[in-house]
Amino acid sequence: MNILRKSWKLALAAGLGSLMSFASHALTTEQAYAMAAADDAEQRVQAINQAVLAPDAQADGGRLAAYLGALSSDEVRVSQGKVYVLRGDTATDPVTGQPATLPADTEEVVSNNYLRSVIDTAQAALALGSSDVQARRKAAEQLASEPDASRLPLLEKALSTEKDEPVKALLERSMAASLLGSDDVPQRLKAVEQLSHQQTPETQLLLNQRLSEETDPGVQKAIRTALAGIAEGLAWGDRLGAIFSGISLGSVLLLAALGLAITYGLMGVINMAHGELIMIGAYATYVVQLLFQRFVPEAAFGWYLVVAIPVAFLAAALVGAILERGVIRFLYGRPLETLLATFGISLVLQQTVRSMFGAQNVGVENPSWMSGGVALLPNLTLPYNRIAIIVFAFAVLAGVAFLIARTRLGLFVRGVTQNRAMASCVGVNTARTDTYAFALGSGIAGLAGCALSQIGNVGPDLGQNYIVDSFLVVVLGGVGQLAGTVYAALGLGVLSKLLEGWTGAVLAKIAVLLFIVIFIQKRPQGIFALKGRSAET
Repeated sequence: MNILRKSWKLALAAGLGSLMSFASHALTTEQAYAMAAADDAEQRVQAINQAVLAPDAQADGGRLAAYLGALSSDEVRVSQGKVYVLRGDTATDPVTGQPATLPADTEEVVSNNYLRSVIDTAQAALALGSSDVQARRKAAEQLASEPDASRLPLLEKALSTEKDEPVKALLERSMAASLLGSDDVPQRLKAVEQLSHQQTPETQLLLNQRLSEETDPGVQKAIRTALAGIAEGLAWGDRLGAIFSGISLGSVLLLAALGLAITYGLMGVINMAHGELIMIGAYATYVVQLLFQRFVPEAAFGWYLVVAIPVAFLAAALVGAILERGVIRFLYGRPLETLLATFGISLVLQQTVRSMFGAQNVGVENPSWMSGGVALLPNLTLPYNRIAIIVFAFAVLAGVAFLIARTRLGLFVRGVTQNRAMASCVGVNTARTDTYAFALGSGIAGLAGCALSQIGNVGPDLGQNYIVDSFLVVVLGGVGQLAGTVYAALGLGVLSKLLEGWTGAVLAKIAVLLFIVIFIQKRPQGIFALKGRSAET
């Protein structure tokens, strides 16, 4: 096989130069037969590359590409100098594309793995001439991942006409990578110099592989220098990626903790069913998605999330209001009983959801405008759904801050929180205020569930993954302090992701918990202490 590879490369390298200036026509019967039934694999490979490198290889309406695909799938038959493509019971002429009658004496053409790899490369080479930029990028990526010096004429031809900068960069990387295998030391040094300017993980891997094979001390030194520069460039991408992941996690914790900051921080209610309120918001989003899929035109599906946001808020708020009116209002000032009662309610809500939707997780699709991401660096891509959740979290925060600080309801909530007896004496309906505040906190938990549905599956135990972290955020930030909740959520998110890069996820979680315990021991009031005086203290 090695002899065959070497002889093929020599023959191809010799023939490519001449073929660059040789004008052939679109796929012919003779070419098709040579690609399928030549005497040996070397001749078949040469025929394939002759057809691909022809100046008008793209002018046959895609028949050459289709024929190569048939060769790779062993769908080609030969008989008396002619070839046929057999798919099912239908035979066609690959040259004309017209139906044909399959002779009785046809022979099957079988391609081994080596020939299939050659065919894949040939198909990628054809795609380099495509009018579709995405197809050219995909082809260039494939060629760049399999460097070969024999492809240099092909890459030079494609590079001379390419206008898209990302594709040009891939072609240049492929050419430089191909030169790494050259027998000429100056050529290898030149290749290393070119690759050192492309600070990508693929380039790093390629140079590391070459370093293990390189024997020349000068080239080894150049590769090590290039790797050091690439590693430094990629390190910034890793650092920024960890910070973004931390902010993303922090925004999720912020959404989950904002509602708890009201129900627990302002009202003093230890609500162990808060996670289930998050879960209700997620399932409300799922139901809206189903309704849009069934009753709304497909073109408008992307708008389901706009409808799901208020629905998730109202669904969770309604459950929260019922919970406060039916149970919690009788347990104010009795934290242990409240904890036990809400824990039991959380189990009831979980089982109710299991009975309605099943125990298995359900998937919520991202709208088209939330799919994909923006690539800032070669190793740093920011997903659109994460960016949207960060923006959404701060929008909800701004709304809650305005509601608490600038509205009549917020004034009543703050008054009842600081001095319930005095607020009642000046005419505030404390019972109604409690219900409104609890419904507000529950509705915000529903918004958190709506956001979480966009980054993972939705299940009955969704909220249980965030309830403990939410309590920690509220306590760390300072009971009743929205600003402290923001600082605590983002700080814990970034700290967790930075530690994960050094210690792993489990040890990072333990380290963060120890930090919180020590911090609370030193500063029980949290980051921000509640200011003012209370008549009850």
